[in-house]
Amino acid sequence: MTTDLVRLAHEVATRAHAGQVDKVGRPYIEHPTAVAERLTTDDEQVVGFLHDVVEDTGITLTELRAMGFTAEQVLAVDAMTKRRGETLAESMARVMADPVAPRVKRADVSHNADPARLATITDDATRARLQGKYERTAALLGTSLLDIFDEFRVP
Repeated sequence: MTTDLVRLAHEVATRAHAGQVDKVGRPYIEHPTAVAERLTTDDEQVVGFLHDVVEDTGITLTELRAMGFTAEQVLAVDAMTKRRGETLAESMARVMADPVAPRVKRADVSHNADPARLATITDDATRARLQGKYERTAALLGTSLLDIFDEFRVP
């Protein structure tokens, strides 16, 4: 059963990402939707839908709070938001310090690094660069890509 905040998060993400496409040319909203669908709690699902809106759109954390999302949800979105000039290690340290963000980030990685999805990237150098980034991200999260794939049942 979807709660009002999960439904609102889906609506906000759909509007915010309208017209955007991902690295493989698909409508961007498919990514946060896939992430949210892999998660189980309301907080995780809300953050799954919203995890890229502050980083990739004009929506702010203050606006998310004003929309009615909880302080914990907004803090987790903030933890997931990469800052300009920040290293991957710095970003993942912030993710790991939040109670909700680590599982959402693992779900994010499970979708981004899905071998079937990466196979649709035709440029070998880009595909290899992304694969390496996702492997480093998993390690910084204290796990491996194989364990993340197992956690979220990625074939």
